Amino acid sequence: MLRTVLSFTLALTLQSITTQTIAQDYPDMRSKREMLEKMQEKDIQADLSTFTMAGVDLGVGKNPLPSLPVTSYGADHLSFAGDNISVNIQAGTFDASKHKMNFVEKYLIKIDNKGYFGNYGTVPKTTIASVTAIIGADTVQIPAAAIADLYNPSFTYNAAGKNNIAGGVYFSADKKRIYIYLMKQEEGGSYEVTWVIQDKKYLRRVVDFGFLR
Repeated sequence: MLRTVLSFTLALTLQSITTQTIAQDYPDMRSKREMLEKMQEKDIQADLSTFTMAGVDLGVGKNPLPSLPVTSYGADHLSFAGDNISVNIQAGTFDASKHKMNFVEKYLIKIDNKGYFGNYGTVPKTTIASVTAIIGADTVQIPAAAIADLYNPSFTYNAAGKNNIAGGVYFSADKKRIYIYLMKQEEGGSYEVTWVIQDKKYLRRVVDFGFLR
């Protein structure tokens, strides 16, 4: 499990998830509205606490959720499949000429008039191009608005000299919800995102940031 593998790192480096800010000399325009602690859907929040870094305290004593195995991964993709369900996360290349970028001195603070996630303060190199779930005969595409501000995804990370998968696909106990999870670990403060699918329809996302520095 991703969070289990990262637990030793968390114990040493997790500053304070409640602060969620990075010491810096430029404004942080990233939204905090979609954080796990602000969720109104307490059943979903409880599920997410079993595998997210932001849910460490809430998840104490809870059993892990069922999950899909990884079937393929590389620098540009991460795929899962099983139980007549497949999920693929695909990366793309960031084209600065197609975006409006706002800087404070040399630091990038907004892309297309909003804060963004992924090496905040610098121009991204890659994007999340698509997140697709195939559930039986139905295809669920995560909306562009739910991936447009997420940059520089990394589908693996190194811990104790071992390459590990930086994501997962989990199910609620009643199997009505699918949680597609991805974490980007970075020196300035990592971010994690969970896209929630309920009854074969996209419901929402949850984004936390500023930990595992």
